[in-house]
Amino acid sequence: MPVALSALTILVAAGTWVGVAVVRAYALRRLVDLPNERSSHSQPTPRGGGLALTVMHLLGVLAATLLGLVPAGISASLIGGGGLVALIGFLDDHRHVPASVRLLCHFTAFGWAVWWLAVHGPLDVVREPALLGIAGALLLVIGLAWFLNLFNFMDGIDGIAAAQAIFMSGMATLLLFARDAGPGAMAPTMLLAAATAAFLAWNWPPARIFLGDVGSGYLGYALGVIAVWTTVEGWFTPWIWLILGGAFVADATVTLLVRLRSRAALAKAHRSHAYQRLSRHWRGHRPVTLAFAAVNLFWLAPWACAATLWPGRGAIFALAALLPLFWGALRLGAGRTGEIGAGE
Repeated sequence: MPVALSALTILVAAGTWVGVAVVRAYALRRLVDLPNERSSHSQPTPRGGGLALTVMHLLGVLAATLLGLVPAGISASLIGGGGLVALIGFLDDHRHVPASVRLLCHFTAFGWAVWWLAVHGPLDVVREPALLGIAGALLLVIGLAWFLNLFNFMDGIDGIAAAQAIFMSGMATLLLFARDAGPGAMAPTMLLAAATAAFLAWNWPPARIFLGDVGSGYLGYALGVIAVWTTVEGWFTPWIWLILGGAFVADATVTLLVRLRSRAALAKAHRSHAYQRLSRHWRGHRPVTLAFAAVNLFWLAPWACAATLWPGRGAIFALAALLPLFWGALRLGAGRTGEIGAGE
């Protein structure tokens, strides 16, 4: 591991921790989330702390690029598109931004990233490389936009989104190291894990500050873009990333499908995700965040390792890893009103 990357990682973590303190002092005056019937917290808490981790990660990526560690393509994708996503999230944290405007910015940001990373290169979807083309690029942008918003939906209790991002970026770093991909491949995920870990020190239950849309949006964007990049470069297959994000994918997808079936207003805020229902049932955020962390470490991480060792069987491993999570989300009543065990 180059000394420069190690030093940069420490600086990004330290800068994020200090930055969150600065943002929190500002947010206590301007950006305080007050509990209501749709929220999962009971105390007024400032939001927008994700601004610090976003800025520090982008500065870290820029510095790594100037040091010759990170290629220009991933750097341009993260800084250009990530900056746009963070900006619209920052504005939404201060005042309501219409969903259509947010989605337009998300599609634009991912379109920028896909153009840089995948339109003219091979994308190993199953086993053989295949050129994306316009239709493939459009489908990829839609899928990435769904993942970004999925990440935002799942940022509803203390620590859960930050812990998920640390798991995904940290495991990706370890798997890239095992693949001998080199420090340039590991730098974006390593820096993201460091910045998010420093933020989690403030966000661990009971949280002293929330990510805000600026943070959850950027994390979803950064992880999606890094997933595309590592796939294009041939280090990973998409199945590995699907496994790593499986806990969030299962909960958010089941919740959406159940609410669609019940004809619920999709744009209306709700508390019917499996993790939200579980936090009320267990009367706390920390047990749920720890439960998701346990699922990630003891269930999904081994499957991701298997998909890395035997990439040709990635689809089978992903199916085996995610089916129990989808079943679990259904059993917990994801997307339904009422409480667990209340005879809905």
